[in-house]
Amino acid sequence: WKHHKTVLKQFLTGFTSETSMSLALYTVLHKPLRDHIEQYIPLLTKLNEVLKEGSEKDVVTSAIKEYVKLKSFIHQVLDEACFTKSLWESLGCKFTDMLCVPERRLLEDSKNLHISASTNRSDRILLFDDVLVLIQGNSFQSFDLKLVWVDENCSEKSAPGLYGLRIITPEETFFLSAKDLQIKAVWQWKLNQAVRQALNGKRDFPLWGQTGEGSEPPSCRFFTYVFRLEGKFKSASYEGEWHEGKPHGKGTLKWRDGRNHVGDFKEGLEHGFGICLVPRRSQDRYDCYKCHWYEGKMRGYGICEYGNDMVYKGYFKENVRQGFGILENLSAENPFKYTGQWENDKKNGYGVWEDKDRGERYIGTWLNDHKHGQGIVVTQSGVCYQRTFHADKMVGSGILLLEDDSVYEGNFTEDLTFVGKGKLSFANGFVLEGTFTNKLGQGLQTHGILNTSNEQLDDRITKAQLGLEEFPVEKRWKGIYDQFLEFIHSGCKEETEESFTGFHIQTSKELRKSQEYLFCQRGTEDVSWKIEDILEELVQHQGLESLQSYLEKALKSSLHPLGKLLKALTIAFQATYSGIGANRHLLTMAQEEVKYYAKKIWEFYQGLLHLALEQKGQLPAKCVDGETRYVDQKACSVVLPLILPCFYPELFMLYMLYHEREDDLYCQGIVDLSLFPDIKLLEFLDVQKHLWPLKDLTLTTNQRRSLIKDKCFLSATECLQKLITTVDPREKLVILQKTYEEIESTVSRVVEKDYKLPMDDLLPLLMYVVSRAKIQHLGAEIHLIRDLMDPTNQGGLYDFLLTALEVRKCFRVTAA
Repeated sequence: WKHHKTVLKQFLTGFTSETSMSLALYTVLHKPLRDHIEQYIPLLTKLNEVLKEGSEKDVVTSAIKEYVKLKSFIHQVLDEACFTKSLWESLGCKFTDMLCVPERRLLEDSKNLHISASTNRSDRILLFDDVLVLIQGNSFQSFDLKLVWVDENCSEKSAPGLYGLRIITPEETFFLSAKDLQIKAVWQWKLNQAVRQALNGKRDFPLWGQTGEGSEPPSCRFFTYVFRLEGKFKSASYEGEWHEGKPHGKGTLKWRDGRNHVGDFKEGLEHGFGICLVPRRSQDRYDCYKCHWYEGKMRGYGICEYGNDMVYKGYFKENVRQGFGILENLSAENPFKYTGQWENDKKNGYGVWEDKDRGERYIGTWLNDHKHGQGIVVTQSGVCYQRTFHADKMVGSGILLLEDDSVYEGNFTEDLTFVGKGKLSFANGFVLEGTFTNKLGQGLQTHGILNTSNEQLDDRITKAQLGLEEFPVEKRWKGIYDQFLEFIHSGCKEETEESFTGFHIQTSKELRKSQEYLFCQRGTEDVSWKIEDILEELVQHQGLESLQSYLEKALKSSLHPLGKLLKALTIAFQATYSGIGANRHLLTMAQEEVKYYAKKIWEFYQGLLHLALEQKGQLPAKCVDGETRYVDQKACSVVLPLILPCFYPELFMLYMLYHEREDDLYCQGIVDLSLFPDIKLLEFLDVQKHLWPLKDLTLTTNQRRSLIKDKCFLSATECLQKLITTVDPREKLVILQKTYEEIESTVSRVVEKDYKLPMDDLLPLLMYVVSRAKIQHLGAEIHLIRDLMDPTNQGGLYDFLLTALEVRKCFRVTAA
């Protein structure tokens, strides 16, 4: 009121200057209101007595209650004001200057209602309507009531004969103790009422509410607080959700040094998904971690965009990179990409390094960020070599496979210069064995023996397959499998669903959307991929047809655990065998890997199924003899055809490179045979004349039958051409079988009776259809089918058809 004296003087006209301001305000504001209430309560009471039961009487009764509340409220407000005024007069100037706020009211004083704080930390306890104050000597502590929680269940912490209350604040927890149970109850009730009213931002009417109404403040709150004490969050400002004195739920932490964390918290620690910005002191840039957190530390899948233009996508544990991950340098200077295993924030174990400047890819083992152990290097020019590495340096001898099919075994330098003892096998069969030197200005020199007796190098040398013994397939990509195993062993908890494997997430935006999917209400189309529904469906889809349909849907989904696992394996496969890694000497390694993927996916499906059965109280089937054979068979027959499309482009490229020479010869033979008219080609292939479908040769004016092309066995030719339209070995075998049936059907129509072709007749007819189908890379197609088809389909007609289609046989026919 001191700031509005002019207005008050106009309002208080008629009062002399000698009259005290407080008396004048009381006379003008309070007395008329009090007199008004005193007059209306008796008047309304008399009116209520004469009214009959009905709506009018109810209105008057309600009005009486409100006037009584107002009367009580005025008395309580005056009492609090007097109580507070007495406190300010009794406290020293130091406390009054710091605590006295015009609108602040004292609700309780430990001098009036005795209660003490634990460990003698205070002489006096004051409860105001906005803060709780502990006074100790010449100092005091104040706690904002919005961040005060009262716990009465702490009897085990109280001394014998005392009744305690635990007071929880963001950084401190202490106890209030009373000798009398009733005093404890009063303090507890007043504390809870004061906290609740502070959170609501207004006082009750009347001040202390009604009995049993609104006695407990909410345990979950939203507030901003700056941490003061030593600890992880010192000087940080937290704005967000709280529970029992700790950040819990969604929130934002900001430090003075520029660090920033936005995400989920649990019991005072980062827990769940979060985004953390860490400034780089030497640069005006930030490291941005978009990651899953567990009890205050990074754990699980995350994306880190470093301030130096590097990006890491992979797993963390205890705040360091751990498990499978991808590190890529996106800057124009020295770009690279590492895909592989991490341990304690360093490259350790099996991994693939691509140096984009040098056009090289290293596939092998690492130790403490260095190439260490066995490794394969593939270059953009097609050169490939296998060596032993020690701290990034090549040691010992190795094998160097050159683009012209020459093979060198021995020691060589990083620029692929031969040094020391070695053996060079040329593609024409010559072998040079001796000691190699390379002196400046003199070129490559050797002292040794040149053997010219061999006509041509064996395919086992020119097409040598690398990495099979050095990198057993079960030891590659353990970091991916370990995450899935950890997920299953945890009981497939939904909170770990995103963190166990997240490589379907490749951008920050996708990561954000993924979290929205986890924490928001899901639509009906997504219900089947909630983890509890997944386990339920697994039990319902155990029949073969039902299982195949379910697995196909699951593996295509980025929300199903098996789909996420497949995505991670696809990324690892592409990092190894795509682009520079497309080298024929890696074919068996890649083929072996794809088969193993199918086996592991089947095992993980079985793990999920066992968990689902256990949760339903059913006993999973026990392992029996031949379990390994059963897993391999199921993986090959059920899973492999479903996952093959993900790896087919890279895998088929390796098959094409491996069979490139044979396919080139085959294609040339096909070109030569395509010049033949139908009758001439049938005759050339020794097809018996009574099997020729001459009725299919429809003649037009000025046409000669002997010159017509591409009319015989047209249906079988068109059927075989469908071989390149599918990647599934099962479907390719079906196409081969239908091609055979079309040939047999055409022959039956020609001879006008059912005719079962003997093998001697079938082979030349099949050669005719192959030459007219003009399928490129047929050798690669046939070998891929052989290598990846279901073992149960081996033998019989399928084997014969595949043998008949071998590229070498086609070429030999042509050459003849």
